[in-house]
Amino acid sequence: MDRFDYDFFVIGAGSGGVRAARVAASLGARVAVAEERYFGGTCVNVGCVPKKLFSYAAHFRDDFEDSRGFGWQLPEPTFDWPTLLANKDTEIRRLNDIYKSILDKNEVTVFEARATLAGPHEVQVGDKRVTARAILLAVGGWPWVPDYPGREHAITSNELFHLPTLPKHMVIHGAGYIAVEFASIFARLGVEISLVFRRDKVLRGFDADVRQFVTTELERDVRLYREDDIQKIEKNGKDLCVFLKSGTELGAGQVLSATGRWPHTANLGLEHVNVRLSSSGGICVNDAYQTDEPSVYAVGDVIERVALTPVALAEAEIVARALFGNENTQLDYQYVASAVFCQPNVGSVGLTEEQAREKELDFDVYISTVKPLKQSLSPRDERALLKMLVDRDSDRVIGLHIAAPDAGELIQGFSVAINAGATKADFDRTLGIHPTLAEELVTMRSKRT
Repeated sequence: MDRFDYDFFVIGAGSGGVRAARVAASLGARVAVAEERYFGGTCVNVGCVPKKLFSYAAHFRDDFEDSRGFGWQLPEPTFDWPTLLANKDTEIRRLNDIYKSILDKNEVTVFEARATLAGPHEVQVGDKRVTARAILLAVGGWPWVPDYPGREHAITSNELFHLPTLPKHMVIHGAGYIAVEFASIFARLGVEISLVFRRDKVLRGFDADVRQFVTTELERDVRLYREDDIQKIEKNGKDLCVFLKSGTELGAGQVLSATGRWPHTANLGLEHVNVRLSSSGGICVNDAYQTDEPSVYAVGDVIERVALTPVALAEAEIVARALFGNENTQLDYQYVASAVFCQPNVGSVGLTEEQAREKELDFDVYISTVKPLKQSLSPRDERALLKMLVDRDSDRVIGLHIAAPDAGELIQGFSVAINAGATKADFDRTLGIHPTLAEELVTMRSKRT
């Protein structure tokens, strides 16, 4: 008789946790999952999915404006926030049910309660203590608000998806992808947006040319307060007064703190196991996602590698198959594609120019700024940026960056080629589809000097 209640206990039923549980169960393991909040985790509930739905809603404003140049005469459109919220909530509930159904169909025991570690093989879940041969921590991250007076008046992305009404003016604090996406979205939904950030360009960590391009484009719709910071927030009746360190004062109906997410490791019972944390609270793991406690594993945002849903899914499957399928593989993080759903969209895969220089690589840069054909008849002046880095010795494309409409859709296809080792010669002999924006990437011939 097995001395453990379960072979595998997963804390967190987000994308990574559910994937690990499903795969482990399909391989014959006795699996349990604990989820205290909502099935599907951040991505489904307060991240990727609702944000993309909001992004679709926001882009209709541009579509309505573009249509005039193509002969469409429309009455002035109006936007109803409660309708978007209600329809979004319906879709999220549908996805919650799907995630729960995946667990049920695979005969995974589900605890809808908070779970904490009680030992290397013990989990306290609600008022019950259970044992497991292996434990997976898939608890994700959590948004944080910097420590300044009045921080309690700011909301995070968690609350933003449930605002009962849209404010007339919103101050967004931060310049990462979450801040920039919401600035673009809510500006198009009719909210006056002020973006406050400490640097001179948005999207730190992305390619510098992309950062400059997006910063310039963003300024068309959003007031930017660069190289500044929030000093304090004070309540002013129903509104808020935001004091910046520069001395500027901003009135706002809402303040969104989009200054980053921290690994959600607080009060997880880590004191009962031998698990090391990074300086920012992330769980330290080896290449097999195993902590210093041999029976405890961790994947996803909580390990601070690449905070993307597909990455968490891949990491989770690797753990499950290693434990119960005797399959040992490693994830290659070098060419993981990503997208930012701001306006314009950003798609990126491989090295930035700055990273390539840090590695002291010998490479060529191809870069082009173009006006998409659609904009030739549109009253809007929207441009696109395309950039390619090519290793001189191997001719391999080592970085590709796009700032353009539907950049996420474009980069997905090209990332397959780049993961397969595509060279510049491969791109050059590929015939483009005309007229498309994507054809620019197979017709780039001039190197930047």
